[in-house]
Amino acid sequence: MSSTPEIKELEFVQGMRRALDESAASLPSATTARLTAARKAALARKKAEPVLVRVPSLAAAGVGAGMAALPGAGGLPPRRRSALARFALAWPLAALVAGLFAIAYFEDQQRTAELADIDAAMLSDDLPLTAYLDHGFNAYLTRAH
Repeated sequence: MSSTPEIKELEFVQGMRRALDESAASLPSATTARLTAARKAALARKKAEPVLVRVPSLAAAGVGAGMAALPGAGGLPPRRRSALARFALAWPLAALVAGLFAIAYFEDQQRTAELADIDAAMLSDDLPLTAYLDHGFNAYLTRAH
């Protein structure tokens, strides 16, 4: 004999099922037909239970989310977002784009300032501009400094 309540309950249910199956076999055919008709009528009158299907908001662009939101598929109809909710979803993307533009602008300004410094150093130097075109002079400058 087993001692856990779950196993005892399972044994009881199996015994009850065997007894019902044996007694159902001995019922007259007219009673069995009436019981079958009553079961079919009860199933036909049974109302469909509402099924709540949760779809993540980020999965709305996928195929599965569109199928779950169809009225015939058992899902809830898609709800419309307010303007504030749409803004709350879009502002991180706008901040990212603005940040990328700011970084590109800063780097362009920095490069322009470096080129201006080089031009100012060349124009204030005592050497003629043709000296910078001589490849040997460029080699001399790299070895001298």
